[in-house]
Amino acid sequence: TWFQFFQACVVFFCLLCGIYLHLTRSWKMGSGQWHVEKRSTLKKESFLKEYGAAVSESRSLSIIVLGASGDLAKKKTFPALFNLYHQRFLNPDEVHIFGYARTKLSDEELRDKIRRYLVDEKNASEKAEALSKFLQLIKYVSGPYDSEDGFKRLDKAISEHEISKKSSQESTRRLFYLALPPSVYPPVCKMIKECCTNKSDVGGWTRIVVEKPFGKDLESAEQLSSQIGKLFDESQIYRIDHYLGKELVQNMLVLRFANRFFLPLWNRDNIANVQIVFREDFGTEDRGGYFDEYGIIRDIIQNHLLQAKPLPFDCLPLMQVLCLVAMEKPISLKPEHIRDEKVKVLQSVVPIKDEEVVLGQYEGYRDDPTVPNDSNTPTFATTILRIDNERWEGVPFILKAGKAMGSKKADIRIQFKDVPGDIFKCQKQGRNEFVIRLQPSEAMYMKLTVKQPGLEMQTVQSELDLSYKQRYQDVSIPEAYERLILDTIKGDQQHFVRRDELKAAWEIFTPLLHRIEKGEVKSIPYKPGSRGPTEADQLLEKAGYLQTHGYMWIPPTL
Repeated sequence: TWFQFFQACVVFFCLLCGIYLHLTRSWKMGSGQWHVEKRSTLKKESFLKEYGAAVSESRSLSIIVLGASGDLAKKKTFPALFNLYHQRFLNPDEVHIFGYARTKLSDEELRDKIRRYLVDEKNASEKAEALSKFLQLIKYVSGPYDSEDGFKRLDKAISEHEISKKSSQESTRRLFYLALPPSVYPPVCKMIKECCTNKSDVGGWTRIVVEKPFGKDLESAEQLSSQIGKLFDESQIYRIDHYLGKELVQNMLVLRFANRFFLPLWNRDNIANVQIVFREDFGTEDRGGYFDEYGIIRDIIQNHLLQAKPLPFDCLPLMQVLCLVAMEKPISLKPEHIRDEKVKVLQSVVPIKDEEVVLGQYEGYRDDPTVPNDSNTPTFATTILRIDNERWEGVPFILKAGKAMGSKKADIRIQFKDVPGDIFKCQKQGRNEFVIRLQPSEAMYMKLTVKQPGLEMQTVQSELDLSYKQRYQDVSIPEAYERLILDTIKGDQQHFVRRDELKAAWEIFTPLLHRIEKGEVKSIPYKPGSRGPTEADQLLEKAGYLQTHGYMWIPPTL
């Protein structure tokens, strides 16, 4: 019919319009031929956001580890890269890894240096083939951190890899991991910017991963942020906080916002207090002089150190965990929406009062010859933070961290208020608590009051327990560095610290840190292997925390 013919004409016309919009055609004068020109390019960021996932399968990837000969690189960075490779998250047809440091080494010498850190002895045979292939992907370039010569040689090596993969500039990806002290960040970033960045503004990218500590106070952190910010956009900078890659830390958003029964309880009407605790059962060992420059607040509560010698127990940035516990529900899971809510929490924290701080220093700390005899540097701190918003007004957030304690653990402890009308007369046994054990023995459990089995009506505290090793026996939980490096490659900044977030955290603690340095807040001696100063327990009691007596959670056996 005429109507059907008309419909066909409309469809054909739309098809022609679509072809016309995708191609700009110009008639070559005198040649009598059509010449097809590429349409104008898209801007890099919008291209990546819309099409990045689709094109990532066919682009070369260069991962550059700066400080490749150091402890952090060989004990954390390279093992994480190998595990990603072994699990096929790094495509051997695309990826190449470059080490850069001042130490003069050959490619083979670097491979031998890191080999023993990549696999355990028990897994050596089954991973031997993968290990051999992975090591062949590593190339080493030596040079200073403040000279163009070395970085130009590095750029040449990267470019040769990209050419060998037949990659155009539009599809090359360069990831620079700075396994270096923060003091060299500015000159290294300057050299990367001038000599080694991706040359295209379409499709490809250059990203920078920087390790903490990021400054010693607000002023130094802002200065460092400003120096790097002049060279790279915020979307290119990944401030890695490895604890945000831990499985149970990443579980926080799911727990809070995917479970209905938590939603009405997670507020000041039901929660009495929140504790975020980190304990180490050893002291500063052979790094006392280095630790003395920072103290426990910078080392654990606000920051974690780039350690010359990695500790057997990871440091915990308690402020990042606090944000996940206290933040409001983001409008989506997009990284910027999540980070916006975290910043709001930090900006709502009121100034810390001296009477809500207890500092300690374990006996024997000053015996270290690298520590000054009159050092006031705390090795223990209990600090109460108060968040001035509708959800958390009146609820103390207790941050507790210490070295040379009686046990080692890291957990989040949400203590609920007393049940009104205690008809069973059981309040003295303890309150309900929801505990997230971050390490060791990852677990979540809820402390409940239940009837003790038997003929009599007696109550006892027990728990509902989700222990990861028991529940997920066949699941390999990835290391934090693996997850975060993969996030960096994907361009997901959700688990990385944004500049305004870093600034807000330093604004909270810098005044207290300066008062400590002036000697206005003193550290109280405590015995190694204890709970810390008794004044800390008194502060917790004053804040409203009720300790449970006669109950202890025991990790279940397999």
